[in-house]
Amino acid sequence: MTKNAKQILEIINASNEHLSAEQIFFRLKESNPSVVLATVYNNLSTLYKQGLIRKISLEGLPDRYDNITRHDHLICRYCGKLSDILLDDLTEQLQKQLGVPMLSYDLKINYICEECSKKQMEMQS
Repeated sequence: MTKNAKQILEIINASNEHLSAEQIFFRLKESNPSVVLATVYNNLSTLYKQGLIRKISLEGLPDRYDNITRHDHLICRYCGKLSDILLDDLTEQLQKQLGVPMLSYDLKINYICEECSKKQMEMQS
């Protein structure tokens, strides 16, 4: 693994956020001023293919990157806020239903966050 890849993996694993490639780039640039955005994208792709990080794709928003610790996500339908949620592991149930080997799954639950819900209530008043 390259030095840049190790640093990117450390940034993702140390973060409590779901970072975009651009956010990772700016954090990496703090310790490595000569790094370019293409390097970040290339390393993110490699880390994802190696199963060392998760990529979260959201319609209309940039991909975000996360650690591989087993958890699921809540996504606000209005603002795109992404939050972790820890649900019971569904692997065994899904495996029985599928009948084929399953590598992993990524559950994304759409909801309306508290802030957007308040805004909707204010608009209706």
